[in-house]
Amino acid sequence: MAKRPTTAERSVRGSRTGRPIMALLDLLGRRWALRILWELREEPLTSRALRSACDEASPTVLQARLTELREAGFVELGAGGGYGLTPLGRELCETFMPLHRFAEKWRNKNGA
Repeated sequence: MAKRPTTAERSVRGSRTGRPIMALLDLLGRRWALRILWELREEPLTSRALRSACDEASPTVLQARLTELREAGFVELGAGGGYGLTPLGRELCETFMPLHRFAEKWRNKNGA
């Protein structure tokens, strides 16, 4: 039985190289991926709570993203049944905080 490639090993849309940055941006660019990480940044959530926090995203898409984010090492399923960020997932969210602050500043400046 062939081993299933991990998210980081899979082909990357729009890239022939499969470089890590391209694989990461491909994963994070998928529908609901960033939103899931954002909603888990403060506390673990059950599937139901996460779906509600994600504006009632399709359960099928939500589960697909959770599987991909778990395979990538950013999200884990806790003992209590809730999904939470791994240390790597927390580091990724911390990496995005300067971009979040910039986006808030940009929105306020442009009245968006």
